[in-house]
Amino acid sequence: MTTGIAIRHYTAAHAPALRPLLLDVHTEVYADAARTDPFASPNRFAEGLDHWTARPGWTCAIGYDGDQPVGYAYGAPLPPRSRWWDGLLTDVPASTIAETGTRTYALSELMVREPWRKTGTARRLHDSLLTHRPEQRATLLVDQNHPKVHALYQSWGWTTLGDLRPNLPDAPIFHAMLLDLPSAAEGTGL
Repeated sequence: MTTGIAIRHYTAAHAPALRPLLLDVHTEVYADAARTDPFASPNRFAEGLDHWTARPGWTCAIGYDGDQPVGYAYGAPLPPRSRWWDGLLTDVPASTIAETGTRTYALSELMVREPWRKTGTARRLHDSLLTHRPEQRATLLVDQNHPKVHALYQSWGWTTLGDLRPNLPDAPIFHAMLLDLPSAAEGTGL
């Protein structure tokens, strides 16, 4: 596979047309996990996808090798009184998890199809989605059963805030992670 990946950006207006592609890639990427983990099932993902694409500010970056989708990343800003932090198992100051609607962008999904893994595609999708965000920071959740993924995000500058178990059936315990976004540094003159 080539590393000449073209990345295209989309908004919620494109979500209905993108839905089949996003579901197909997820089904392929999580085929093994879905056999034993109900949290990784295509139906569960479809419910989550519909929830995320309905959020104000949802954005998506999809990588293409020619006409082949190779992976994607998507998310949305956290609204005031967001439920994102519900289930946080680590004590943190209330100010750390107070959301304004413009403070934090939640990176909900980042996945790359097998032939394009270990080509830098995940990092390119990540950076392309987050680089020009106006929020101060981003957050994501990493399943604690995936220490290599956790270490990868740490190598990209993410820090672990604490442990979190979402109030969803069959949800695992996650590492809740944070990343200061470039726009925040630009605003301080750094």
